[in-house]
Amino acid sequence: MDTRRCPCGSLEDVGACCGRYLGDDGAAPPTAEALMRSRYTAFVRGDVDHLLRTWHPDTRPATLELDPGVRWTGLEVLERVGGGPFDAEGVVEFRAHHERGGRAGVQQERSRFLRDAGRWVYVDGVVAGSRRR
Repeated sequence: MDTRRCPCGSLEDVGACCGRYLGDDGAAPPTAEALMRSRYTAFVRGDVDHLLRTWHPDTRPATLELDPGVRWTGLEVLERVGGGPFDAEGVVEFRAHHERGGRAGVQQERSRFLRDAGRWVYVDGVVAGSRRR
C-alpha cells in the first residue's frame, strides 16, 4: 500500500484516497468531487490514461499531452453543487496551484461532471481565473 500523502490534499494516504481510482482496474469514484480529486492526482502523476478514461466521450480529446514543465503543488476545493452518490450531475469549483519555470501560478476552474453508464465522468470546465505570480 502506498503510504505517501495523496496529492489531492485530503490528508489521507494516496493508496486509501485517489490511488484506488487510478489504473485500468481502479474503482469508480462515488462522487464528482472524488473524481475531480483523482483527476488532479492524475495530473500530478502524469497519468494521461486516467484523464482520458474519466472524460465524457462527447468532449474527450483524441489525445492529451501534459506540459512536462508544470509541477502541480496543491488543490483547494471551493464549491460543490450536486455530484453526490445518488446525483446524475454535479459541479465542482477548485483552484489548482502549480509551478512552471520557478514561478507559482494558480488555475481556478468550475468543472461539470455527469454519470455515464453509472460512472462519474468529467464533461467540461470553465476557467474562472489563471494567474502567475
